[in-house]
Amino acid sequence: MPVLKFRVYWEEDESVYRDIAIKPNQTFLAFHQAILQAFEFDSKHKATFFRSNDNWQRGREIILEADNQPRKAEPLLMADTVIAVAVKDPNQKFIYLYDFAKNWSFLVELIGVSKDENNKIVYPACVRKEGLAPSQYGTKGLVGDKLVEMEEKYDLNKEGMDADGFGEEGEESDALGGDGAEEFGAEEDNSF
Repeated sequence: MPVLKFRVYWEEDESVYRDIAIKPNQTFLAFHQAILQAFEFDSKHKATFFRSNDNWQRGREIILEADNQPRKAEPLLMADTVIAVAVKDPNQKFIYLYDFAKNWSFLVELIGVSKDENNKIVYPACVRKEGLAPSQYGTKGLVGDKLVEMEEKYDLNKEGMDADGFGEEGEESDALGGDGAEEFGAEEDNSF
């Protein structure tokens, strides 16, 4: 059976992409799950595919689950739609949207067709990764517990900080009584 290879670009930075190999008889639901896994996203949010043309204009929609949204054309369901049904030309493109609140957008492009599948690969499979995947939930999601460790190690939430984030440590004038100039150089050593 032939295998289709799609390049999935993160819309914000086209140098960040994943190549996913999938069989034509597999569903868009499997494709959706492969994209999430390749970019290390969770599967807690809604998603949709749009068929697209060379100008990245949105065409027929392939949705994750049925909804009652009015559309010009009845959408297809990911679980019921195999990839082969939506691939109409050798340069087929799709737009993939995930988490409508955050509006993660990915540009999907068919970049190759293999005549034979590799028996050592379980399809769909991410066969190439380029660039650092964006963090789904921002910086805290990226560093997780490390941020807490940093706050504790460097005492970033320390009480006694002024509005600019500076504490009292290092203010020598109070510790030395005045500006500290008399303490140094007041006694001269003439033993040389």
